[in-house]
Amino acid sequence: MKMDEQTIILFLLLLSIGLLFLSIFAFSKLGHIYKRLKDIEEILADVRIGDENRKILIKPCDVMAPLVYQLNEIVYDYENKLLSLKKSDKASRQLMTSLSHDVRTPLTTLIGYLDAVHSGIVIEQEREEYLEIARRRAYDLKDYIDVLFDWFRLNSDEFTLSIESVEIAELSRNILKDWIPIFHEKKLNFEIDIPENRLMVNLDPDGYSRVVNNLVQNVLAHSKARQIKITMSEDSRMVLLRVEDDGVGIARENLPHIFERLYKCDKGRSEKGSGLGLSIVSQMVERMGGQISVESEIGKYTIFTVSLPLI
Repeated sequence: MKMDEQTIILFLLLLSIGLLFLSIFAFSKLGHIYKRLKDIEEILADVRIGDENRKILIKPCDVMAPLVYQLNEIVYDYENKLLSLKKSDKASRQLMTSLSHDVRTPLTTLIGYLDAVHSGIVIEQEREEYLEIARRRAYDLKDYIDVLFDWFRLNSDEFTLSIESVEIAELSRNILKDWIPIFHEKKLNFEIDIPENRLMVNLDPDGYSRVVNNLVQNVLAHSKARQIKITMSEDSRMVLLRVEDDGVGIARENLPHIFERLYKCDKGRSEKGSGLGLSIVSQMVERMGGQISVESEIGKYTIFTVSLPLI
């Protein structure tokens, strides 16, 4: 009995010592965890006020490592969203500045010529010339507003394409035939080569019409070309639409940016335009499951190629 009591006492003593060490270990761990939590709180506070360089560092073997890894992922996502918002805000300010200039310029000219005619300060022989200039400026403004409306519509959350199965060759011929009188009026040599065979593609007919029209309008407005060539072909289950001109071309350094919003090329090309047309084209083509590319050589040619998958 005495041995049993001694055994129990020894067991209790050892248990007490074990609990004491466990308490000391747990307290030290709690102290470490508390310190880590305070560090995390300070870092998150810095991140919240805009310090994008703060990261929570921890050893892989640390008991809090899984929590810290998740927090770092949240911080990384937050920083990316914050950066996107800053870029969006900067782009919005740039867009508003560009809009105020691009709308005000033709509008001011239009009002100036109309006021001159209305006030009678122009002689009769100049009256028709002033009215013609005012008419052209009004159409420039209308074209700009149409492009602007398309861009805002395309970038709105509510915008959706009406994708359907379409015979793209016939649709392309119908779009391009409306440009033929304009080519003649502009004294622009043209070649249109659209195949007679059926080429079925899933696309939005209105969206595709905007793509073709914008590419042709881009040639007329900016390239100073003497000739335009529009062809369609089939390659590896893709239909390729090529719009080629022999105008001033696009500098190599400008090519990577040509589809960016508000981007305008060097002074060799016309400055007329919103800088949104090719951005609209690129976004529209991508939303229809296709791709667009450009190649050019200064003083020789520019070729835009739209590729869309065949059904």
